Amino acid sequence: MNIEDFRNYCLSLPGVTEDMPFGGDTLVFRVGGKIFALTGADLFEFANLKCEPQRAIDLREQYDGIRPGYHMNKQHWNSVYPGRDVPDALFCELIEHSYRLIFNSLSAKDRNAINSGNTEL
Repeated sequence: MNIEDFRNYCLSLPGVTEDMPFGGDTLVFRVGGKIFALTGADLFEFANLKCEPQRAIDLREQYDGIRPGYHMNKQHWNSVYPGRDVPDALFCELIEHSYRLIFNSLSAKDRNAINSGNTEL
């Protein structure tokens, strides 16, 4: 997984926007205005992805390339390191898992708007 693949996969999900609210070195992906993924804009060292708490622990025990979320709530976020022992298919699945956690936390109105193609939330 490289930064272009990561970015393209995130942007392929319904209703996703990207911005840089923390300065020019952190790329943020949102759905419904809420963050589901962050990574370095210039250096793709790792990506922070939201994760169900027990699954986060299980993944950290299984993969050296999955660690508690750097500068994030360690219970709910993982840092996933490309180029380590995390297969690209799992990386993509974890992006979608993070997206779904945030998407499902949105109001029914916002979820319906995204599902109908209206990304102006």
